[in-house]
Amino acid sequence: MTPDKIFVAIVGLGLIGLIYWFFFGKKPSYAEASESRGEINILVNGGYKPENIKIKNGKTTKLIFNRTDTNSCLEEVVIPDFKTKKYLPLNKKVEIEITPKERGVYPIHCGMNMFHGKIIVE
Repeated sequence: MTPDKIFVAIVGLGLIGLIYWFFFGKKPSYAEASESRGEINILVNGGYKPENIKIKNGKTTKLIFNRTDTNSCLEEVVIPDFKTKKYLPLNKKVEIEITPKERGVYPIHCGMNMFHGKIIVE
């Protein structure tokens, strides 16, 4: 095999690995409310981190949002199923308490519906 064929084979395998990682390797981030404190810290920077939150049904949970991103889209967080809409000032923590009444998946999004997350009630 000539050096150029070896090079093309290595680059091709590298690209296949990169494509596999991009589409199948990313795992969504999850956070669970601790039993003792019942709160979850959410960093708002290019989206919500963690983007998926697991909480217990019937238990009050405090979501603490801290926006560090200057993007105006992230100035507001909306949790439609809990009829909640809050302004998130830059570099200040904002607390939202929720008490789910049913199991299910509830969406979270920014004011412009461009950044998304989920509350998973178990």
